[in-house]
Parts: sequence; structure tokens; C-alpha cells
Amino acid sequence: MSTQSMQLIFEKSVAGRGMERLPRKPARTALPEGFARAQRPRLPEVSEVELTRHYSALERRTFGVNNGFYPLGSCTMKYNPRLNEEAAALPGFADVHPLQPEHTVQGCLRVLREAERMLCEITGMDAMALQPAAGAHGEWTGLLLMRAYHEARGDGARTKILVPDSAHGTNPASATVAGYAVVTIPSDANGYVDLDALRAAAGPDTAGLMLTNPNTLGLFDPNILEITRIVHEAGGLCYYDGANLNAIMGVTRPGDMGFDVVHLNLHKTFSTPHGGGGPGSGPTGCKAALAPYLPNPRPDPDRDAWLPDGPDSVGRVKMFYGNFLVTVRALAYLHTLGAEGLAEASRHAVLNANYLMRKLRGIFPTAYDAPCMHEFVCTLSALKHDTGVSALDVAKAMIDEGMHPPTMYFPLIVPEALMFEPTETETRETLDRVAGVLRDIHARALADPQSLHDAPVRAAIGRPDEVTAARNPKLRYEWDAE
Repeated sequence: MSTQSMQLIFEKSVAGRGMERLPRKPARTALPEGFARAQRPRLPEVSEVELTRHYSALERRTFGVNNGFYPLGSCTMKYNPRLNEEAAALPGFADVHPLQPEHTVQGCLRVLREAERMLCEITGMDAMALQPAAGAHGEWTGLLLMRAYHEARGDGARTKILVPDSAHGTNPASATVAGYAVVTIPSDANGYVDLDALRAAAGPDTAGLMLTNPNTLGLFDPNILEITRIVHEAGGLCYYDGANLNAIMGVTRPGDMGFDVVHLNLHKTFSTPHGGGGPGSGPTGCKAALAPYLPNPRPDPDRDAWLPDGPDSVGRVKMFYGNFLVTVRALAYLHTLGAEGLAEASRHAVLNANYLMRKLRGIFPTAYDAPCMHEFVCTLSALKHDTGVSALDVAKAMIDEGMHPPTMYFPLIVPEALMFEPTETETRETLDRVAGVLRDIHARALADPQSLHDAPVRAAIGRPDEVTAARNPKLRYEWDAE
């Protein structure tokens, strides 16, 4: 891969150059005073061929699942079938307008209705809203349902959400945004929820628990039924973060574990490509007792029409009906795989993770010595102590080998953490090659640690000053004074 520097589109700009061919027409509606710019924005001026070459160059520098191994833990960066992209591009789906009359979008209504039914079946929920646009958005929506439920019961003293220390970082953030105080529950020596700490924390001020199972360590908590029982006996509700559903879909259901609310990531688990800023979709499902509080509008489960707005709904959480085409992709994925295919995908995800974990045994030890689910977390603290080579150094060295690094330094309870999620779509041959590369990197750490401190050396961008980039980011281009 070339390491030649690349000009910004602003640096290619030449005054007066352009490709504008549209006729100029006056604005039909004048902007209110104070909203119009005093002068036109300073934008790059380039020819059409320069613009297309610029974006093609950016594309060549972008790494995705079509380029190589992409084991980003907790993010499920798996290959997504092109068939589902074609389904979402059908004119009957892609060209509809959200303000069209109901009788003209009967097929779209059926997509939403069918997707809700199937996702409820997979999760063990009774109803689901497809409006939320992302995972954290779904978390926040679920917390609103929990708040509305408690308030309707006159139980306003429940102000705290219990969150394990192995949770996804969005959990405490979402709880805080929803107006709750967060109580952190520690993990025990095996990486599971500490039951004694949970019992001590659960009480009359507990609104609920936010948890994903398997957790962020990639471990399925064997005490999950006891965990949800403790929270329920304290009068709280149990919220399931669906970010790790790729390990259990079609095999077991959050609703059967005792969870009352769940969000899913259609852009991670159900076929919309993940990353790149969106679009995403984070549907929120719930048991029947919380269904009256779901956001409206929702499709009628019995006919191709909208349900009337319920008086207890928390209201819209997104304009119109959510990111519809993400739901189309998810429904195509579900119909293609079916119940047996979903379970097979989960089992292969677990198999691949355990296979790679075993291949790395002896060089990159896991944080907890137990079989994993779809992902596992290594700790490189001993390697750093002995050689000075950090988890960051190993991750950068993987870039030179045409691989995307895994998640680094997360979860925070594991020192020098690397979290691998190989996903079900990787072949055994790929995993063997990855294991070989990581063994070679480990050998280099012992023999030539400086070479890893310098990595990557063959990538488009070399080793950046990450501290300066984080603390003093350059987010805008400054034109030279004229």
C-alpha cells in the first residue's frame, strides 16, 4: 500500500474552477431575517474529474469487510449479503415518501409489520417499535418506557439504574441522559455479575438493570435467571442491550431470561453494513405490560394500517417511521436464513471466536479462562511488562498485514485489552492466517519491540500522534488569507 501523502480537496481548489451546470433560480421562499448567510460559503472549486479522482482515492484508503479481516469486538463487522442491498434498492421501497397516503404504501406497512413480528419472536418480546435510529437511541427509548411504567404506577422514587462494570459504554450514558443515576455493579472473579453486590444495590430506588448477555467480555452469565429475579423482586425492570445478540439469535431469547425491554442493532446483527456513521436502526421491544408506552406510529399487527396513537405513548423518538430501508434489509436477511439459519449463524460465530481464542493460547492470554461466546478479550499486560509492547502496538502492526485491528483498551476492567470478534462469516483458513500473523507479531515483540512501536510502516498513514490528535483535533480547513 502506498504511503504517499494525499491532498485535501481544499488544497486542490483553484478559484473559478468548477462543474456547475444547473440553472440558477431564485429561492421560492425567502429566509427569515438573521438566518441567511452574509456571504456564500467558501467551498472547494474543482473540476468533475478531480472530484471523482479524489473520492476514488479516498475509497482505496478506506478499509471495510470487503477488504480483509475486520474483528472489531462488540461491533459485529460481518459480511452482509448483497441480496439484501438489492431488496432495499427496489423502487417500491427506495422511492416511497413518508407522507404518502396509507393505501399507497401497503407493501411497506407489511414489511414493518412482518419485521416487528419476527424480531419479537427472536427476542421473546410482545411488541416492538422500529423508530429508534441506533443502538444508544434504542437504549434511551427503552429507558423512557421504564420511566413511564414506574410513573404510571406512582413509583417515582425509583431513580437508579444498575449497570455492570463490563457493560457497553453507552449504557451508563443512556441512563444518565434519561435522567437516572447510575450504580455500577462489579464483576466477580470469573467475569460475571457479582450477585452479592447486586443484592446489596437492588432496592426500592431501583428503576432497573441494564445488561447484555453474553457480556462485553464475551461470557454468557450462568446466573442470568438469578440476576433478573433479584431485580424483579426489588421492583425494578430488566433491560437487555442487544449489541451481542449475534451470539445467541435463534438459540435463546432475552425474554426467556427474564428481560422486560430489549433493543436490537439491525445495523450489526441483521445485515445492514455497520460503521461509516450510519444509517442504523435500534428497534426497542418490550413485554406486554410496557407496550402502551411504545413510540407511535406503529403498524397494526393484524392489518396493513397504522395503529392509532395511544394516550400513554412516550411519543415519537424519530421523525416518521425510523430508517425504513434498514428494516427492509433485516427482513430480507431473516427470510433468507429462517429460524434454522439464524441459529446456525450464531453457532458459527461462537465456534469461530473459540477457535481463534484457542489458536492464540500461550501468546495472548484471555482475561478470564473460560469458553467464550462470539467474542473474547485478551490481556497483553504481561507482554507490555516484559517487552514494552502494548496492545496499541500490536493493533498497529496488524494494519501492516492488511487486517483491521480489534477493539483496544475495552472493556476498561481489563488491562491492555484487545477484544476480538471474528464473526460467523470468516472462514477457517482466514482464522488460521490471522493466528499466524499474531504469532509472528508476538515473536517480533520479543525480538525487536521497536519495530512494533513504529508500526504501521506500510499503510497509507503512518503512526499518528494520537494524544495530540485527540486533544487538539483539526476539524476545519483554514483558508490562507488573501
